[in-house]
Amino acid sequence: MRTEREFSVFLINRPGVLAAVTSALGKARINIIALTLSDAGEHGVLRIVCNNPEAARVVLGKAHDRWAESDVLVMELENRPGAFASVAQKLADHHINIGYAYCTGGARGGRTTAVFKVGDVAQAMKAVSNSRPSDSKANRTVKTSPQRVRA
Repeated sequence: MRTEREFSVFLINRPGVLAAVTSALGKARINIIALTLSDAGEHGVLRIVCNNPEAARVVLGKAHDRWAESDVLVMELENRPGAFASVAQKLADHHINIGYAYCTGGARGGRTTAVFKVGDVAQAMKAVSNSRPSDSKANRTVKTSPQRVRA
């Protein structure tokens, strides 16, 4: 678990714009650890966490004119059902709101990288690291009865 810099790059929704930004990062040998892209009509927001934020800042300064950066909570999780939900529940139990979150797909049976945008990253780190394993397991267990499930 760690704090990382996330870059939010505001893109015009046109062919080639995403390719130009990500190619500039690639040419500078900056690896993208996690990304998400959402659109809002004519514009989109590319959110990325890179292996070298200092270099990414320089590249984005030259390659694009509209971007911002902020701190995010980044965690390596097991690539299994419920891993992401467990962290979300721990944050909820400590009354920490998640503004948005995303994760990498991860390799089958491997690990995945999860990114959480929260108001206070330090407080979120404490909440996740101070939770007892039994707390998260109890919050994760949901029992349903086939008789109660209706289509």
